[in-house]
Amino acid sequence: MPTPISDLRNLGPASEESFARAGIHDAETLRDLGADAAYALLLKSGERPHFIVYYVLHMALQGRPWNDCKGAEKDALRLRFDGLKAAHKAQGGIEGIEAILDEIGVIDPAGPRRKRRSG
Repeated sequence: MPTPISDLRNLGPASEESFARAGIHDAETLRDLGADAAYALLLKSGERPHFIVYYVLHMALQGRPWNDCKGAEKDALRLRFDGLKAAHKAQGGIEGIEAILDEIGVIDPAGPRRKRRSG
């Protein structure tokens, strides 16, 4: 029987729902994919990029507390996270002013976009 994602340290029901939307339904699949591939699928499914979610995922797959990520390890993960965000953008993610607003956490890139009204 598959292990629920919420059985992993640091990951609860909300994480489980997010991963399910990305097509990842159990802890075994999540472990097999690894943090980077799983996070890329989260972005592709419409999840907004968030560094804490990314490093918490790394810690969860290692069975470590979420706040155990510090110093050089955290800095290295930040570089990887930035690379995943850039790759997502290059594959058709958001751009322009919406990318800037997303960067500062103002918009949800998966949400509806308003079209300009002419007139």
